[in-house]
Amino acid sequence: MSFSNALSASSPAGATPDGQGDAMPPDRNRGGPVAAAQAPALRARRLMRACDRAALATARRPADDGTGDGDDAAGWPYPSLVLVAFDHDGSPLLLLSTLADHTRNLLADGRVGLLFDATAGLAQPLTGARLSVLGRAERSDDPVHRERYLRRHPDAAFYAGFADFAIYRVAVERAHLVAGFGRIHRLSAAELDLPAPAPALAAGEAALLDQLNGEGYGSRLVPIADGDGASSREGWSLTGLDPEGCDLRRGGYVARVDFEQRIPDPESAKLMLDTLIRPQDGCGQPGGSTSGSEGAGTGTAGGEGG
Repeated sequence: MSFSNALSASSPAGATPDGQGDAMPPDRNRGGPVAAAQAPALRARRLMRACDRAALATARRPADDGTGDGDDAAGWPYPSLVLVAFDHDGSPLLLLSTLADHTRNLLADGRVGLLFDATAGLAQPLTGARLSVLGRAERSDDPVHRERYLRRHPDAAFYAGFADFAIYRVAVERAHLVAGFGRIHRLSAAELDLPAPAPALAAGEAALLDQLNGEGYGSRLVPIADGDGASSREGWSLTGLDPEGCDLRRGGYVARVDFEQRIPDPESAKLMLDTLIRPQDGCGQPGGSTSGSEGAGTGTAGGEGG
């Protein structure tokens, strides 16, 4: 498992030591529960869920606030940086302030684009993986969405209670995955979103996370440091569990461990995590490759099934 800074990273998942490798883990279907035709959607979800930030594109609204931009600015693409979390079905969750231009833009026109980048550390970034997601952002007052976001970004609790801040859920309509040079996939919302919800897991997630963190599972899921010391097992905690994997954080570093099959409930999640930590506690890391980063991390434990 390698960790890297999001702005000057090294060794994303699947990359070779010289940075020439593919930024996505290799396919490991091998007769697993997910057919090969579904692999691009799974790879896209894994890339997306591993990120804790994205570039957000909105359409510039007509100026109405005395900025001097004028109506000729309306409609121009407006890029900005946002932190992201995800609903259990993979829908992106954003915490936005109505004082920000991008929020005012999407309130006028809910169509948004999000770019998720897994090219950090590659000598040739354009050979790496990235995902463009198009959808519509709508405010969400669902407490589950708020809780998932704040577990992913605990520092945001400082300002999340301000009157101008709210959670916005992006309902995905389509996506465009570039999994490497010449490996392009166009995905529909039905392909990118999980096909079946896991209400039992969502309902029991918070309690299970408390239990697992109390038992030190976070540190036991992370491999021993591999050079830069970022992957030291100490201090890691689980911040999220969804049907396809779990999220971890230690300070400014985040990591992702993907499951080899989907899990429907807390009991299945606990069993899955138990199988993953046993190799860690005994003779090394679980099968597959993992990586994380300060700001943007990916991980894989097991195969491409899900």
